[in-house]
Amino acid sequence: MLKQRVITAIILFVLFLLALFGLPALLWSALVVAMVVLGAVEWARLSGLSGADGKRYLLITAVLMLLLVGFDAAVSADLQVLPHLLVYAASVVLWVFIVPVWLMTSWQLRSPWTMGVVGWVVLLPTGLAMMDLRAANPWWLLGIMALVWMADISAYFAGKRFGKHKLAPSISPGKTWEGVAGALLGVAIYVLIVAWVTGLYKQYLVFPSGVLAAWWWVGLAIIGDLFESAIKRQAGVKDSGSLLPGHGGLLDRIDALTPTLPLAALALILQRLS
Repeated sequence: MLKQRVITAIILFVLFLLALFGLPALLWSALVVAMVVLGAVEWARLSGLSGADGKRYLLITAVLMLLLVGFDAAVSADLQVLPHLLVYAASVVLWVFIVPVWLMTSWQLRSPWTMGVVGWVVLLPTGLAMMDLRAANPWWLLGIMALVWMADISAYFAGKRFGKHKLAPSISPGKTWEGVAGALLGVAIYVLIVAWVTGLYKQYLVFPSGVLAAWWWVGLAIIGDLFESAIKRQAGVKDSGSLLPGHGGLLDRIDALTPTLPLAALALILQRLS
């Protein structure tokens, strides 16, 4: 199982790098739209949207993403800011305020279309952030995603080796506090290495401020992971899909990115406005 996961991960990583640095902006946007629609396919299944409702959901998802892409292409950069802020603000409200309460209260939302709306707030900001961060600097997008991957990998091996104390046994029995500690250590090392290699340590106080910011990002990634696990548990499935051998579905791979990328893109916009 681990071998299959590693092989799939390597293939995906190589393809991602080729797309990130090789595709023109239009094709990158098309790839992101396709990814969001694929995520919507899995989310519709988890939400109970099937048949005609499922098709309507996918159509609306595609139209919303195309409207975001088309609006950016049709207006100046100044006019793009407001809709982007609104999309990212919705993501902040979901991940910072709603989802933590959702997880603590074991809330179960039974309405398929209401769950579908939640899916839009999960997927659309993620897709938009992948376009915004890449347009600003492909290395920024890669760096943020790599931080989340480092947290995931560190948590996996630390949990496997030392895991004893369950983090959220009713939601995801495999996750442990030792895994969280491993994730925090892994991203701290990652941030310090990146700061040293890029020379950022000469301009910014990387430790402790940069490490603390990275730890906050780890917290968001864990919330995203737990939230998707809770949705899968509600739907009675182990994986969101079977698209990726050894990993499950697309949502199983991007669950930690859905809260982190939109907030990174929001931070970028606010920095530019300040």
